[in-house]
Amino acid sequence: MGLTPGVLLEILRGIWSTMNVDTKALASGRSKERNTVPGSTSLELKKGQVVQEFGWDEDVDEALRARFEEETGEELADEESLDMFDGALVWWRAEDGDMEDLADLLVDARSNLDHGSGIIWVMVPAHGSDGFVDHVIVDEAAQTAGLSATNAAALSQTWTGVRLSARGPRL
Repeated sequence: MGLTPGVLLEILRGIWSTMNVDTKALASGRSKERNTVPGSTSLELKKGQVVQEFGWDEDVDEALRARFEEETGEELADEESLDMFDGALVWWRAEDGDMEDLADLLVDARSNLDHGSGIIWVMVPAHGSDGFVDHVIVDEAAQTAGLSATNAAALSQTWTGVRLSARGPRL
């Protein structure tokens, strides 16, 4: 007897609940809790941190991009930059590729993090939107890239963010 998608989702929800992942956001692409307003989740960034952006296209949420810049006080760096960064913002849609393609991109993003540690936000279109990517795909890609999913939240009306954590070597 194999695992059905529904059983697998329930197992993952149990695991994610121990990691403080908003399972309502996972199930719907957007949290439906009364007290949760899209965009109210903290990005957990600090002034002076520099974030590298991957996957920008005309469909991204410019207000959300501005929020990253406002929290850090720094402009987002493009994906061609070879500097070291404190975090990454990844925009990912179904047409961008499969789980392995996302894992490859996450490895690239992680390799640009200062000391190999930092926060990576993977933004996927909200459930029901063109280009929607199931959070299970993001979680699998993150694990392949050596990252951990720590939170998922509706960061805007049209994009859901999955927060990934990278831990560098202990110094």
